[in-house]
Amino acid sequence: MDYLLDGLATALRLLAMGDAETFSAVWITLAASGMSIAACLAIGAPLGFLIGYHDFPGRKAVRIAVDTALCFPTVVIGLLVYLLLSRQGPLGELGLLFTIPGMSIGLTLLGVPIVMAMTALAVEQADARLRLTLLTLGADGRQMLTATLWETRYHLMLAGVAAFGRIVSEVGISMMVGGNIKWHTRTITTAIALETGKGDYALGIALGLVLLAIALLLNLMLAALRRRAGR
Repeated sequence: MDYLLDGLATALRLLAMGDAETFSAVWITLAASGMSIAACLAIGAPLGFLIGYHDFPGRKAVRIAVDTALCFPTVVIGLLVYLLLSRQGPLGELGLLFTIPGMSIGLTLLGVPIVMAMTALAVEQADARLRLTLLTLGADGRQMLTATLWETRYHLMLAGVAAFGRIVSEVGISMMVGGNIKWHTRTITTAIALETGKGDYALGIALGLVLLAIALLLNLMLAALRRRAGR
């Protein structure tokens, strides 16, 4: 018990002093997560709208595939992206392996199904009169998309926050694609795994406290968005 208390005290001191290694992992985590969540929203929201709004052949199969992707093993995603970005892979010439943008690609693949599924559900549950009104006003496809997404904006933000929470706590993809390189691709979760294995509990606890703070902030945002979406 004493070593836990000592580790907690040291962790608080590291955070208070602005320890460079600790905040490097925090910054890399936020950078990779921010890039990936922007891509998730840009890709997942329009695709989710298409699934939820249009009735096309194979729609149920696509919906099942998206729902299945929600529980796709993250280490498999990491392996696939690693093979794509390795020197022998089709995207090896881009030099993205063991970089923050490379990690963001894998994290985007993790978050896109979440945004797609939640956006499709929000569109399906939207007021049916919205579509009739837009058609009556002569809206084209782009206007239908933007108007519907705006009407379901709180659900869309909810999807983004949920995807961000999944992305920011990911270990397998960040470890395999990023390589856990100190000062370059070491994230909060990979640093916790490494430092705990080395017996450096103080740094692990410090980073764990930051991750808990992010999780608390995300939960508060989720609660606020649920209240706004359900009003």
